[in-house]
Amino acid sequence: MQIRYLLYVFILLIGVSSCIPTKKLTYLQETEQQQDSVIPIHKEEDPYRLQINDLLSIRVKALDDNLVSIFNPISDNNPNATTEEKLYYEGFLVDRHGNIRIPVIGEMAVLGLTLEEVRINLEEILLKDYFKETSNVFVTVKLAGIRYTINGEIGNPGSDIIYREQATIMEAIANSGDIEVTGDRTDVVIIRQYPIGQKVHHLDLTDINAMNSPYYNLQPNDLILINPLPQKSSGTGITGLQSVTTILALVTALTSTILLFISL
Repeated sequence: MQIRYLLYVFILLIGVSSCIPTKKLTYLQETEQQQDSVIPIHKEEDPYRLQINDLLSIRVKALDDNLVSIFNPISDNNPNATTEEKLYYEGFLVDRHGNIRIPVIGEMAVLGLTLEEVRINLEEILLKDYFKETSNVFVTVKLAGIRYTINGEIGNPGSDIIYREQATIMEAIANSGDIEVTGDRTDVVIIRQYPIGQKVHHLDLTDINAMNSPYYNLQPNDLILINPLPQKSSGTGITGLQSVTTILALVTALTSTILLFISL
């Protein structure tokens, strides 16, 4: 009788701990279900400041086409080319000293500046040294896409680029084939680059409040890690059917062992 009782307790513990509850699989859950609820934005996000290894796309337009062509490395045959290969060779990389190298102008310090500040500084240099006020100089400075790397329990791990001014971690996950059932959505790790080094941040994507986190929006060179749930390492099954199959196999093995022990 005591052995049977212990066996029942053992089976119950396995059943409870093996299945992954729906709450751990659902994104951005609300604490209280509301219809057409509005998610408040607590604060305006600070503009992104350039870091080392960022890649910039810079275009200069003016009435003097001959002079403009000196500053635009992208071929006129395809002025809006944004392929990764073209951007690698023709974009402006922020080097380890925090500078970019622009034709004719030379090195320009951009580390820690916003894209708007870089644009204003570049326009001032061009108007001062190369163009007249009547040239109608127009400068566009953009990030050459938001590059990120995602690894772990994800459908398609690896590096990718989103050609947008702003993108969220949910978009990165969607582009990578979604988080596997065995992935921990409650503790997504984001390793982000800062001027002083790298910092590790954690984000619970099952909570609707994650949308107000400063780490919800992607930044260039983010590393996203999706860690596995305990169910994957324990091997007890991630669905009800798998758990029942595992439990039945254990019961069969234990019963055979007990019967063999009794018959001795």
